[in-house]
Amino acid sequence: MPDVTTRFHTVELPDGPLELSWAAVTDVGRRRETNQDAVLAQYPLFIIADGMGGHIGGEIASSRTVARMQSVAGSAKITPREIEKAIKLAVRDIASHPGSTDDGTGTTLTGVYLDVSGLVPHWVTLNIGDSRVYLLRDGRIAQVTTDHSVVQELIAAGRLSPEEAESHPYGNVITRAVGPSDHVKPDYVRLDVVEGDRFVICSDGLTKELTDYGIQHFLGEHPDAADAVEAMLDAALENGGRDNVSIIVLNVGSPESLVDDERDADAPREDESDADESDADESDADDADESDADDSDADEAGAADGADEAGDAEDRSA
Repeated sequence: MPDVTTRFHTVELPDGPLELSWAAVTDVGRRRETNQDAVLAQYPLFIIADGMGGHIGGEIASSRTVARMQSVAGSAKITPREIEKAIKLAVRDIASHPGSTDDGTGTTLTGVYLDVSGLVPHWVTLNIGDSRVYLLRDGRIAQVTTDHSVVQELIAAGRLSPEEAESHPYGNVITRAVGPSDHVKPDYVRLDVVEGDRFVICSDGLTKELTDYGIQHFLGEHPDAADAVEAMLDAALENGGRDNVSIIVLNVGSPESLVDDERDADAPREDESDADESDADESDADDADESDADDSDADEAGAADGADEAGDAEDRSA
């Protein structure tokens, strides 16, 4: 098991300091001979690249792309323009190894960065390929990025269900990658900065072995970023580890706020609590009415029979 540690960083914003913590890991998995994934977790940029195109070619594609992106992370300001310049340089780097790469060599590129250049800070996700960014907010997980893959296009067209996509023969075929073309650009999504948010950036080596709900489960069990990363990696390997596995967990806010958010997510919502109390009051009133009716019947018949009472309760599982 690779050594995983949580790193911390404080961002000074106009509204006050923002605490960030994160952890990252990449693992060869159970069946691959080499690891073609590459990871960069360096504030303010958090990305994963999943290489393809032979043992050496895939490693070159992902490592050169991450190296170019590392230069962007160290610059004064990250913009889509700077990202796309770095991608073009990475494509040239990949092409400069003709003995090890070919037209099929490339890599995914997926991640998120914090943009503090405007009046209001934002997170910006970027995506090329089928690695993913997930966001856990208010106890609910959502995939932010959209896969650039054959099966995703079939799903969007209504010709394939998500369940069928899991075993589709073209499941590993992506439709956009860094490498084959120097004109490729990422998709971008802007997100508000919200205390308590948790991001997961991962290669498909994780999502082949864990469902979205599985990812949410391990986040809920482990507020600390390193603990969550280790738990997800262990589960992915235990479930088969068919591919290289790379994971970044990024927590927005102090550890205390994350624990509080997890507790709030598990607690009953206010409207649900009110509804339960209302149901209980109505049940008590019904029981009282039934009791009065039974007493009246007993008086008329001269009997002293007792009334049996039964209550129903509803269980809600998530």
